[in-house]
Amino acid sequence: MPIVTTDHAVRHKSTVPANDGQLVDLFVREHDGSAPNTPPDKRRAVLMLHGRTVPGLAVYDIGTGDYSWSRELAKVGYDVFIMDLQGMGRSPRPMMDDPCNANPAHHGRIQTPNLPLTYDCSPSYAHQLNNSQSDWDEVHTVVEYIKDLHGVEQLDLIGNSAAAFQLGPYTIQQPDNVRSLLLQAPAFRPDGQPSKAGTEFGAPFPMPVATPPYPMNIGLKSGVQAAWDNELGPDCDQQAPGIVDLVWAEIMASDDKGRTWGKVLPNGQVEGVNRQRQPFWWGWNKQTVPLHGVLGGTVPVLIVYGELDETVTTAGVSVTELYKTIPGAQKLMFKLACASHQMVWEGQRTLLHEMSKQWLKNTKVYGKSSGSFYVDKDGNHSPLPVP
Repeated sequence: MPIVTTDHAVRHKSTVPANDGQLVDLFVREHDGSAPNTPPDKRRAVLMLHGRTVPGLAVYDIGTGDYSWSRELAKVGYDVFIMDLQGMGRSPRPMMDDPCNANPAHHGRIQTPNLPLTYDCSPSYAHQLNNSQSDWDEVHTVVEYIKDLHGVEQLDLIGNSAAAFQLGPYTIQQPDNVRSLLLQAPAFRPDGQPSKAGTEFGAPFPMPVATPPYPMNIGLKSGVQAAWDNELGPDCDQQAPGIVDLVWAEIMASDDKGRTWGKVLPNGQVEGVNRQRQPFWWGWNKQTVPLHGVLGGTVPVLIVYGELDETVTTAGVSVTELYKTIPGAQKLMFKLACASHQMVWEGQRTLLHEMSKQWLKNTKVYGKSSGSFYVDKDGNHSPLPVP
């Protein structure tokens, strides 16, 4: 069936401290691959959420061919939605238009003749931008919007990287809304920030907090390249020619202000910068993951990460500890050869797409509903002991 693409403005009463109580429009893109007049009980809605630094469309809907994970799912009949949280992509970015509100260490990255900036200026808003509760609230608003839009009762959730901080706790708190949870390269700190004492997911401090005392970081195209280059393996063919340019172009297309900042190139064009929200998160740790037996119990969980991914496997961040902490038996984990933290843009993306299709259809991959496995370059899988 042909895919129908619609961009939605989802009305939401903000709980971000910087614009608390204001009505805002959250950006959501829909690729509807379901057959016309499909009844609600036959529809399958999937919600995809970005990580910490790259907005939704650049993760899930770039380029042509098979780079767009969202369109690949829509092609086989799913109704796929991609959302941007506030401070990211095409959703509102409160307090982020003022360059002085950037991380002071990043002020030197904002170089354009069109932007006067005193590089020793102090933030006018000396707090983080989002927090866990505001993120969960926005996810919930979008979930309820999708349920009402098409009459579905549950959604399948897919999250990239730090989206685990939103989708994991959201699933535990709202299990009736979630059919399954797929976490690709999920970030997890077993000893991460706890919730308020005596609560499951209460804020540990009154919001906002000045940790750190600014709402925005500034990312560069060279930073995307460098982080990716650090996780390349021999004979893996991870980066197609021009792929970083393609990713950066989509990041810029989703940032009307950021694309006017940054260094001026020899051709006279401004390269642009990636304005990244600075959040304060809690409630995603070894105490909360087992709560109520939801993850792997009420809601099946699939984890997929790359063998070369150092982002979620070092410095107190451990994807294998997340797998071990999930209490239920309906949990699957796959480590893919020749894949890094940027798997969504690499050669192994097609395998990721296929695994996700199997998962969404049967909550199984390769006929497995539980266990940990390694997948080699040719797609052969074998059991993977978890230390």
